[in-house]
Parts: sequence; structure tokens; C-alpha cells
Amino acid sequence: MTTPELAGAKPLSNKHAIVPGGTRGIGAAIARKLLAQGARVTIIGRNPQSMEKTLVPFVESGEMARLSADVTDTQALAKAFANASEHFGAIQILVNSAGQASSAPFLKTDAQLWQRMLSVNLDGTVHCIQAALPGMLVAGWGRIVTVASTAGLVGYAYVSAYCASKHAIIGLTRALALEVATKGVTVNAVCPGFTETEMLEATIANITAKTGRTAESARGDLAARNPQKKLVQPEEVANAVCWLCSPGSESITGQAIAVAGGEVM
Repeated sequence: MTTPELAGAKPLSNKHAIVPGGTRGIGAAIARKLLAQGARVTIIGRNPQSMEKTLVPFVESGEMARLSADVTDTQALAKAFANASEHFGAIQILVNSAGQASSAPFLKTDAQLWQRMLSVNLDGTVHCIQAALPGMLVAGWGRIVTVASTAGLVGYAYVSAYCASKHAIIGLTRALALEVATKGVTVNAVCPGFTETEMLEATIANITAKTGRTAESARGDLAARNPQKKLVQPEEVANAVCWLCSPGSESITGQAIAVAGGEVM
């Protein structure tokens, strides 16, 4: 009998992966990588135009779908997950990629900024896991990967709310991994350093606006924090995520894996 490996099957063939926040940046790179590995991919986002842009190269494949929902809206999110399951089957892989970043000195971090960081980065992750996990437990197999940040492993000045939300995600990852350790479900986080995305461009714009420095200077300082002296590429994060979802990673759970050129050890 011919095995899937001998037949050239892709490692995630017949798996349904859902990627909240998969419309741009790291999330879009993850969605593309999952698709290339054979998964059927559903992306969830708030911006239809961003979703359209992400989907363009894959329209003919028929293996990627888009759904509109805000991860902070539990009812809309539950409906989106239900629709995704109806379209592509049970959700076997969840990659939490939706997130926001805002900076401010701690004493200027008002309640609105603080709550927004927690609502999107932490609560949104919780809502997505609660929507996907029951089906994984029934099936006895699942992969949950959350895109956190090196800010979930160390502290950075002027982003206390963002750091707090990402640290909380790491704690959630470790606790949940233990809870489902015998259920065939692994739960991990990847923690990128400064990554070449639209979010980074916004950070650079903020630095230049507040300090008067050039964008080139600000970009150089951010890259210098990486011992490899470069910015992380979204595809590098996507590679780590896909490895955690692929055969051979079954014993990797409860981990927060830094993708940061050695910045965090």
C-alpha cells in the first residue's frame, strides 16, 4: 500500500486551519504557508479589502475561505467559526494571529488603551480557543498556536499594556497545554521579535513623529536589538508555526518559542 509520504502528500493535507488575523503581516504569511502545506485555510478579519488582497493569489485553489468578524465580538466570532466548520469541516488547527500594539508611558496609559490591548490580544485569543477547542477534544487531535511576542517574555519600556497582554498569553498557553496534554491537542506560542510588517511601519512612524529621527535611523535601532542585526521576516514566523502543526512536533507543547535571532534566550 502506498503511504501518504510516498505519494508526495503535503504534511497538512486534509487539515482545516483557521487563522484569525490572517489578513496581513504575520497572519497572512501563516495563512499562505499553511495553504502551501496542504491545509484548507479559513482566515478571519475585520477588513474585507485586506482579506481580498490576501486571497488573490489563491482564488483558483478553492482551499482558502474568508470570513469577517472581530475577535472581541463573541457572537460574531462564534458564528464565523460555525460557518468555517460547515464549509471546510471540523477545525483542527487554530493559529491566533489577531493583535494590536500601542505605545505610551505607563502614567499616560489610560483605561481605554489598557483595555484595548487586553480585549484584542488576550480576550480575543481566549474567545478563539473556546470556539475551536471543543471540536479538537472530540476528535482527539488539534493544534493551537498563538502569535505572541518577545514582549511576552521580557519587558519593553513604553508598551506596558502590550507587554501585559502578551505575558498573559504565555501564561494561558502554558496552563492550557497542561490541561489538554493527554487529549491529543498541543498548545504553543511563537514569540517574534521586531518583524517586517505593517505594524512595524506604524511603530517606526510613531518613533519619528515623537523624536524627530529619520525612519531609517529608527528602523536601524530596532534591527540592532536582534543579535543577527536584522528584522525578522513574516515567513520565518510562519515556518515556526507550521512546524508546530506538522507531524513530528507532537511532543512540543506549552512552549513559547522566540523567533528573534537570539534576542531572548
